[in-house]
Amino acid sequence: MKLLDVLTSPWAIEPAKLLEIQAIYATHLRGEKIDIAGVEQRIGRPLANEPKGYTIQDGVAVLPIEGVIAKRANLLMQVSGGTSTELAARDLRAALADPQVHSIILAVDSPGGTVDGTQALADVVLAARNSKPIVTLASGTMASAAYWIGSAAQQVFIADGTTTVGSIGVVATHVDVSGAEAQRGIKTTEVFAGKFKRAASQYAPLTETGRATIQDQVDYTYSLFVKAIATQRGVSEQQVLKDMADGRVFIGEQAVQAGLVDGVSTLDALIAQLNDQRSAGAARPMKPTSQGATDMPLTRAQIEQDSPDIVANLLAEGAAAERERIQAVEAQLIPGHEALIGKLKFDGKSTPGDAAMAVNAAERGLRSANAAALASEAPQPVPVAVADPLPQASDSKTQIDAKAKSYMAAHPGTDYVTAVKAIQHQGA
Repeated sequence: MKLLDVLTSPWAIEPAKLLEIQAIYATHLRGEKIDIAGVEQRIGRPLANEPKGYTIQDGVAVLPIEGVIAKRANLLMQVSGGTSTELAARDLRAALADPQVHSIILAVDSPGGTVDGTQALADVVLAARNSKPIVTLASGTMASAAYWIGSAAQQVFIADGTTTVGSIGVVATHVDVSGAEAQRGIKTTEVFAGKFKRAASQYAPLTETGRATIQDQVDYTYSLFVKAIATQRGVSEQQVLKDMADGRVFIGEQAVQAGLVDGVSTLDALIAQLNDQRSAGAARPMKPTSQGATDMPLTRAQIEQDSPDIVANLLAEGAAAERERIQAVEAQLIPGHEALIGKLKFDGKSTPGDAAMAVNAAERGLRSANAAALASEAPQPVPVAVADPLPQASDSKTQIDAKAKSYMAAHPGTDYVTAVKAIQHQGA
């Protein structure tokens, strides 16, 4: 890893740890070389920070993911230990091919590390789940890049209630060394081609363009991180953003409640359960118990490998049931609703009863609409004039006067006598 990459590349790590790392490399950059032999002499023992491969306990490979994570072994690992994603991927593939290994535990205790190499190792873990059961057990810390990798296992557990998990986010820094160079009488001039080639040069103060460039890189990397967790944990990206990936650190049961991990267990309990599951020859959903024991998760690949006949029978039964459902849905058709039936029969869930209710509702709606259309297009009724009431033999003088006045009003110029005779004549 180049010094400039260490100082400026995106990191998925706890911020405090990043400051420590940058301090180590800043010392190295100033020319103050770290004397590994001198450090070992002062502490009276070798640093012994060589990368460790996996160990096997009762058929279970325990692969450590410890310390700062980087793509390759480097100066930092010599000083403080750490994990190379390239070496870890190599060891994981070896464990998958090892006939003495039937299951794998990723033993994680890491604050995170560089983004470079992290996604590649997580993808290897995710793909390996189809070959052998893989479980993550975090003890101490599993933050940022370490969680990106650990969450790719089939399930994730913490060793105790004080283990910290999370810090899901991405950080990048810009280091301006121009002032330090000026104090030493040095001025570096960069010659480059391409508008953004040195937009965030370390030999000058950070410009707005440089800041925007770094922010774009951080935002894009963060989106990859969120998407990976959603895929690996089987949840939506919205849930990851809402409950997990705001940069917080969760402790113990908080991590369980947030959905970052599946429960609390111990290494011995996991190894025992993996062996029990192996002996049983059938997978069961993994769930933590109050004693910390767990059951291994069920995967389709394992079922297809262990019981191909059962899988074939289940698929045949499912296909037959689906054909019966489709035929029963088709039987609910009322002419004019072919499109609705076509949608319901292929949605994979609608029952014949659902189809009948949907078609009936659609038919009622159609008939109501047709009736309303016909009513709106029908001619309006012709108003009928009501004839003036005629006098009857039993009418009183007052009633005859009223009818006469009504007649005169309808026939201007007619006198009272003529009006009375007219209405009497009409009633004859």
